Amino acid sequence: MTKFLISIVGPTAIGKTALSIKLAQHFKTEIISADSRQFFKEMHIGTAAPTQEELAAAKHHFIHHKSIQDHYNVGAFEKEALQFLETLFKTKDVVIMVGGSGLYVDAVTKGLDDFPEVDSNIRVTLNTDLETKGLPYLQEQLKQLDLTSYNTIAIDNPHRVIRALEICIGTGKPYASFLNKDKTKRDFKTITIGLTADRPIIYNRINQRVDMMMQAGLLKEVESLLPYQHLNALNTVGYKELFNYLNGDWELEFAISEIKKNTRRFAKRQLTWFKKDDSILWFDYLSDINEIIKIMEAKLV
Repeated sequence: MTKFLISIVGPTAIGKTALSIKLAQHFKTEIISADSRQFFKEMHIGTAAPTQEELAAAKHHFIHHKSIQDHYNVGAFEKEALQFLETLFKTKDVVIMVGGSGLYVDAVTKGLDDFPEVDSNIRVTLNTDLETKGLPYLQEQLKQLDLTSYNTIAIDNPHRVIRALEICIGTGKPYASFLNKDKTKRDFKTITIGLTADRPIIYNRINQRVDMMMQAGLLKEVESLLPYQHLNALNTVGYKELFNYLNGDWELEFAISEIKKNTRRFAKRQLTWFKKDDSILWFDYLSDINEIIKIMEAKLV
């Protein structure tokens, strides 16, 4: 019998977790997270990880299974997730995957792109440029060399920017030109659901979520992680802004406003990434769950 992975995508704060639990309960199955920030056990509030009640409502995997001090990347996730799916599909005909990290979602559903080897000294130089000239300098360099990647990758993530730049410089070709080539076929079928809303609604939901995070103790969480602020896992929205406050560089009110602004920008990039995929079935975030289930069941053949 054909096995199906139902992948739920969309911008942050749109309601993906709630939908994934309802679908998991209906199909009597389990959930794999493809949210690259929720992997880390030290990061709870700022990543909007599922609550204890949500984790109890359906069995989740790849939530808080790593430490911020572990070296973990999309390649390792692809390998582990595929192995885990193989095990789950022995007893389940349907598995749910949920997450807004487009690269991690694609790694499981489509496979990673194959990049040529480039001179390792390029990355050394780029890391030096990051330290001495700052991320904006590298962002501008990428904008000149590969506008497509500049507009679609997580531009605030220095590791993503450096990865794209080293390919551009090392091959003389845009990073984007190596994307979306023929990939290894999966032995399961994927149905991808996208949740969305009008942009003002998305932005309003983001602003409300940030306020709720602050009320839930985000500042205290970030303060406990201050000694580790140099780690890559913590170079992310919601943490880096509050590090600036705790280090005395920003006022708290400004830091919170920057979290909201940067999260809105992140949501915009998420939508740009997912809108490239014509196979995604888009639903309004207020869509009736029974209607979504009805459509899913019709496709599980």
